[in-house]
Amino acid sequence: MKILVVEDDLSLSDVLKFTLRRAGYEVVTAFDGLAGLELWETEKPDLVVLDLNLPRLDGLSVCRQIRSQAQTPIIILSVRSGDEEIVTGLELGADDYIVKPFSPTQLVARIKAVMRRVGVADVATHLQLAGLTFDRSRNEVQSDGHEAVRLAPLEAKLLEALMLHAGQVLDSDSLITAVWGSYGGDKAMLKQLVYRLRSKIDDPETAVSLIETIPGIGYSFVEPA
Repeated sequence: MKILVVEDDLSLSDVLKFTLRRAGYEVVTAFDGLAGLELWETEKPDLVVLDLNLPRLDGLSVCRQIRSQAQTPIIILSVRSGDEEIVTGLELGADDYIVKPFSPTQLVARIKAVMRRVGVADVATHLQLAGLTFDRSRNEVQSDGHEAVRLAPLEAKLLEALMLHAGQVLDSDSLITAVWGSYGGDKAMLKQLVYRLRSKIDDPETAVSLIETIPGIGYSFVEPA
């Protein structure tokens, strides 16, 4: 899922970009209203996070122009907390209005709520943990400082199941079902698949594996201490 952040406060923009990427979203940024509109047209984001006090073209005008052409969900950010400003933003078509200051985690929660309301699946295309980035749309994994590596479909299914439940112990039967479905797959095949996946995601220079074997139970995705 791609999010466009239009915010002229560079430090806040960086914080939002970092937070949203850690939450698994693809993020593109613009620092003025006109650039925001241009990116909206070219990048076709799934949601727009929009500041009101923007140079070149104010946020309300950006909101109005987007809404005249599409139903892209819009969340407005503003220091203006008066009822009149909030009502104006919502009447122009914004889906939510967040008053500054706010916590970045609050924004993530509001994004999820908006996507539920508009009926769009909130599916993060990227998962990021322990210095590892997994692009679920391309079945590619990349660790810090290394080139991206393509995963086989079964490897991708296994990594997705483990990363979505990081820190939890998943029993072998649950992982077999997640990877092979109701038919096919057994513990020996799972063991071989874990071996192949480790060879692609673990750093060969260390003896630490991101996938921990839990004897007699299954496996867990762990973050090195």
